Amino acid sequence: MKIDVLYFDECPNHRAAIQRIEEILEQEGTSAEISEVNVGDTTAAQEIGFLGSPSIRVNGLDVELEARSAREYGIVCRTYMVNGHREGLPSGDMIRQAIREAHSGIRPGEPCCQPTRS
Repeated sequence: MKIDVLYFDECPNHRAAIQRIEEILEQEGTSAEISEVNVGDTTAAQEIGFLGSPSIRVNGLDVELEARSAREYGIVCRTYMVNGHREGLPSGDMIRQAIREAHSGIRPGEPCCQPTRS
């Protein structure tokens, strides 16, 4: 499993995002390669689909399900809806669900099992 943390230099939540990921990996009893991706300018933000800092992707998928279809890219601080209000980090549950999704290989909304042909 690979976890990318996309950020820009002045992001106040970049390090806290790394710490939260490490804590959840430990709680889940799993490991992952954590890659920090510094997004330097708006051109790079557009090229990689940067939704703001910090953005966390597990195996290429954003931890926030609703953000997976978003297309507003740029060098901005990102917020996440957590318990009815906006925060600068995704919740631990959001990260945990993305990690579990990566382990299962099943994406939310997809059928869990494919019928077999007789």
